Amino acid sequence: MAGVRNILFIMCDQLRADYLGCAGHKTLKTPNIDRLAAMGVCFTRAYCQAPVCGPSRMSFYTGRYVSAHGATYNGVPLPVGIPTMGDYLRPLGLRTAVVGKTHVAPDIGGMKRLGIESSPESRLLGQAGFEPYARDDGLHPETGSRVRSPYNDYLRSLGYAADNPWHDYANSATDGDGRVVSGWHLHNAGLPARIDPEHSETAFTTDRALDFITECGEAPWCLHLSYIKPHWPYMAPAPFHAHYGADDVQPVCASKGELDNPNPVYAAFAALPFSREFGKPRTRRRVIPTYMGLVSEIDRHLGRLLARLEASGRLADTMIVFTSDHGDYLGDHWLGEKDLFHEQSVRIPLIIYDPDPAAELARGTTDDRLVEAVDLLPTFIDALGGAPEPHLLDGASLLPAMRGPADAPPRDAVVSEGDFSFSAARHALGLVPYEARGTMIRTATHKYVDFGKSGSQLFDLDDDPLELKDLSPDSGYKSVRREMADRLFEWFRTRRTQRQLSDHEVEARTGKDREHGFLIGVW
Repeated sequence: MAGVRNILFIMCDQLRADYLGCAGHKTLKTPNIDRLAAMGVCFTRAYCQAPVCGPSRMSFYTGRYVSAHGATYNGVPLPVGIPTMGDYLRPLGLRTAVVGKTHVAPDIGGMKRLGIESSPESRLLGQAGFEPYARDDGLHPETGSRVRSPYNDYLRSLGYAADNPWHDYANSATDGDGRVVSGWHLHNAGLPARIDPEHSETAFTTDRALDFITECGEAPWCLHLSYIKPHWPYMAPAPFHAHYGADDVQPVCASKGELDNPNPVYAAFAALPFSREFGKPRTRRRVIPTYMGLVSEIDRHLGRLLARLEASGRLADTMIVFTSDHGDYLGDHWLGEKDLFHEQSVRIPLIIYDPDPAAELARGTTDDRLVEAVDLLPTFIDALGGAPEPHLLDGASLLPAMRGPADAPPRDAVVSEGDFSFSAARHALGLVPYEARGTMIRTATHKYVDFGKSGSQLFDLDDDPLELKDLSPDSGYKSVRREMADRLFEWFRTRRTQRQLSDHEVEARTGKDREHGFLIGVW
């Protein structure tokens, strides 16, 4: 086997860490993802930097925490001056592209201010540094106008005649009365999508990934293969719509006690319509089998990718990462969607296959040390022979965990940040936008969430691993709450705010005033 030459960076949207066969799900079958885990390392305690698509992805792409890159929610532009994955990998010789979703919003104002909005560079600046080989963020609910996207163009070329075939075919179904019904309505989740399975969104995205890999030939590449599923609308093509039934749904993780004297932010999200709907057993029984079917569909197409890489000899020099941007509550903790900081929302799957012979001993193992999304970009740079710059990147390379000694120093805490200023929950709480924030810090034993004037949450993960008892109101845990708050403050206090000069450059300038003729305080 050779070292790392290419990177296949696979991300699913809204895939929970526990919804994989190799993660212990009792009924969901994912043989190809399980095979990848047997080839590499499965990090069982990996966390996203934000439990929402946009800010989470920007942390993956920049290697920075949300408060450092500033794209705090979906549609909030990523500032034009922040380096991204392509900026780091292209100088190392890799063609860096995306197939599928990024959710990046370009900083049009920043580019106009710099006078580069029409320059060749602006194409990459507006794509988080990825060549948009086939970027398509999905989620095209509009009707009555011609929705343009690579996937919609593809469907029209096959004869799916509609202004918006993404909606009218790939995410709609035909009911028992012959009526076309929308996948946006949860009660339709068990019906098969009106599309050939070989033309589904997941199939199309995989096809374009294979095209890219073939096109690159012997040239090194990094491909961000970014699936929109199993994100809603929860609608799968046949036969995946019927792979699972209500008996395959795992018991809900919820307690009536969670609703007694709850934190006001948690209560506001539990009161939102999607949470109330997912709190109903009928909804879980209808939707979750389809969610599982969508995961199985991704697994099938991952098998196609692995087969192609193996047949072409690329498994010998391609690092493969499989992860997601965040999870999905699916009714656990009386919640739908994501947004908050329970494990179902903020913990993500992370499997890394490293082809380097130095990783041989770690193959097929699980690693329970705490890791973060921001660790991936430094890992890629490290694997390709580059030198990750600590003043630019907030994470740390995971290569020592896969190639080095088993006692490589672990991180002692992980952090995730949330901005719910765009949510109706903010209005219910009477907050102005800048007050609608939450920050989680999780150690091996406790999880603490600070919501500012809206209070906090505290969970003892040793005694309550399911996070069913918020201990923040309990006076007996005052000292623990104080300790966790202090740890969070220390995290904020020690964030890098100076990104222009490296530590080496700072060290070279330290204490050199007199050498440069600045005689400060001399008599």
